[in-house]
Parts: sequence; C-alpha cells; structure tokens
Amino acid sequence: MRIVVVGAGKLGYSIAERLSQEEYDVIVVDNNASRLQNVQASLDVLAIEANGSSPITMNNDDIRGADVLIAVTATDEVNMVSCILAKKHGIKRTIARIRDMQFISEAKEYLKSNFDIDLMLNPELIMAMEINRILMVPAALNIEDFADGQVRLFETKVKKKSPLANIKLKDLEMPNTIMAAMIFRGQRMILPHGDDSLQPGDNAYFIGLTQDIDDFSKNLVERNASKLNKVTIVGAGRMGRFVATMLDKQHVKVKIFDTNKERCRLVASMFKYHGKAIWADGADINKMLEEGINEADALICLTDDDKLNFLLALLGKHHGVKKTIIRQAKTDYKSILAELGVDISLSSRLLATNEVLAFVRGNSAVSLLQDARAEVTEVTIEDGCSVCDKKLMNAKLPKSCLVCAFVKNDVVEIPNGNTVLAAGGRAIIITEKQETTKVLKYFYN
Repeated sequence: MRIVVVGAGKLGYSIAERLSQEEYDVIVVDNNASRLQNVQASLDVLAIEANGSSPITMNNDDIRGADVLIAVTATDEVNMVSCILAKKHGIKRTIARIRDMQFISEAKEYLKSNFDIDLMLNPELIMAMEINRILMVPAALNIEDFADGQVRLFETKVKKKSPLANIKLKDLEMPNTIMAAMIFRGQRMILPHGDDSLQPGDNAYFIGLTQDIDDFSKNLVERNASKLNKVTIVGAGRMGRFVATMLDKQHVKVKIFDTNKERCRLVASMFKYHGKAIWADGADINKMLEEGINEADALICLTDDDKLNFLLALLGKHHGVKKTIIRQAKTDYKSILAELGVDISLSSRLLATNEVLAFVRGNSAVSLLQDARAEVTEVTIEDGCSVCDKKLMNAKLPKSCLVCAFVKNDVVEIPNGNTVLAAGGRAIIITEKQETTKVLKYFYN
C-alpha cells in the first residue's frame, strides 16, 4: 500500500514513522528542506520537497494514484485543498488534519461530501475526549472503547489494599462478560492465565461489555472517594478549552489557569455552569493554593512544555491532588513518570497516529499501551482468511496474541476455545507491538 503524508512537522513525522514501521510504502511531502532532511535521515521513506497543495505535485508519478493521502500541515485550508486534489488524481482515500472546531462542529458532513475528506483529524479534540473518558471512571488509568462503544478496555493500578491483589484470576468475582486481558509487572508483559494472580503495583487491563466494565471498576474505588467534583487545568490552549468545556457541561467545577489574557477570556465565554478562567501562572503555587488546588479531585497540565507539566503534576500531588494527568509530547518516559508520581501521561500525537493507523488498516480502533510495548487492535475477520470459521482453539494463532472479545451482529462475546471466528465478525486482539503486523495476516485474506 502506497501512502502519501503531506506535512513533515511533528505530527506528520510521527505518522510517517509509524506507517513505515508497519512496512507501508510511505512518501512524505513538504516544502521545508530542513524538515525533509530530518525525515530522510531517520525514516525509511521517500521524501519529496514540494508544495502538497499543488496540482503539479499531485501529478508526480510517485504520488498520483496512491492508496491514501494524509494531509497534516499546520493550515486547515492547505489540508483540505490537498485532499480535493488527491481525489482528482486517483488517490482513493484521504485524511485531513482540521483544527478549527467551526469546521468540525458546523460543516463536518459538508466537508466530507464536497471536499472529498474521508477522515477529519483533530489531535487536540481526540486527546480531550480521552481525558474526559478517563476522568469519568475514577479507578481508571486508561480507557479505550471498541466495537462502536460496546466493548471497553480498562486499565487500573493494583494497590496493596485492592480487592484484586494476591487472588488468582480464576478466583476473582467477575461477570462472564469481563476478562483479565493483560498484566504489566515492571517491564514485563503478561498475557494472563487462570492461575496467575495480580500483585500490588501491577498495571492490570480488563476488557468486557462497557456497562459491566464501568460497574466492575466502581468496586476498585476507595470507599471514601467522592464523585468527580473539582478539576484544575493549567493551559487554556485548544486542548485545555476542549477539556474544560466538556467537564463544565457535566457540571464539574472547573478552574483553568493561563498566562494569556485573551485565552482566558475566550474560555470564560464558553462556560455555561461552574467554570472559572484565571489569568495567572499555573506555576505560581501560592495562587494555586489560594484557588484551592489542594481540594481538586484532578489536576490536568496541558501546557506546551513537557517539563513544566511534569513539575506542576508533582506540585499538585505534594499538595494533595488525587489524580494528575499531563500532556507529554515524548512517550519514552511514561513508565518512569508513573513511578515518580504522575498518574497519567498522554500524547495527542500518539492518539492521532493510532486513529490514522486504524483507518489505513481498515480497522475500527487501534491503541498502544505501556510505552507502545503492546497494541490493542479491532480487526474484521475477512472471508477466506486462515482463522475464518475456525474455533479459537484451532486457529493456531501465535502465543503473543490474545483474542479478548468477539463481536458479530452487535452481539459481544468474551471468547473461549470453542468460539467460532466467523467471517465479518470483529475481533479485539492484544499483541506485543512488534508482532502485530504478523498477527494481523491471520485475519486478512
């Protein structure tokens, strides 16, 4: 499959890197020579210095007739024009990065039908929705939804007094609509069996019907834990505004800090209920204490500075904040951050790249877990593939793969050895990341 990425900025680089690792033929187009030089030096891709919104560029032999075009420059209009030209030059599917919420909220369907855009990508909105999902499940470190929201993957940290600790999985009281899907113990990934047990400090992943997962997760919350009531956000950029307004609509008391007066005015005008925008430096601990940071249920640090977000989270923890979430452009240090006291670190680029990969593969969802060491993928079983219409026990899948849910005709099943992997059904699978490409071939014809 030949894929064209227009824009070699940070997001474009991340997407090109991931796609090239998946062994796709990737062409990166940008008119910035220094960016392209960085791409060429680091990635196994073809780099073309050109204007991605030019018909001359689209007529290039390496670009014309490609399978997918992904336009992720910093300008929405350039991305839209690139997609229009791509379809005119035989490129079958297109993705455009669209950051202007007016386009997405008021003209989404119009853009799809008239501008030939198959997928609109807004990394800030994707991450805001992820933060919102996590906050609404108090015991969660991560939440991922599959099968159009019917199946949910839930990550939690096993604490010393947790009802999950030191009990064999086969002895855990769980409905049959839930299974323990994966354990991370230190640097070790475990695809668990019934005789395995969860130890304090483990990161445990459970998957099942969404409502049952939500009910199950409530049993893991400390009895004195209260409903999400007060949230402090540092950074009123696009992402901060998205998160703040989502929480405000759910009647959460939000305080958002920013040193930019206009940003504060903008987000203040968007609040409908209990939101408050504060023109101040989030690193001013005296001001934060004055505004009740010690009473916050969660502190969300969304500045453009990774180090500042980390330091603010540590300060919040020191003053009694229950949960900290930070924006981190680099995902290499996620496990270390957790050990130092940061509950959750997220990357908007990584989340957006997952959406692109799911679209390219033709899957409904892709998620990377634990510093990208494991991958959860929703894959449709193609007629004639090697596992089609076979019982799971006879599918001969690699040991590095776990089929943890199967959906057919809107019926969700937590599979066992007798589950038949029928054509057209959707399997949610967990694999070691380096094994994913090999494993997916079992499901494709």
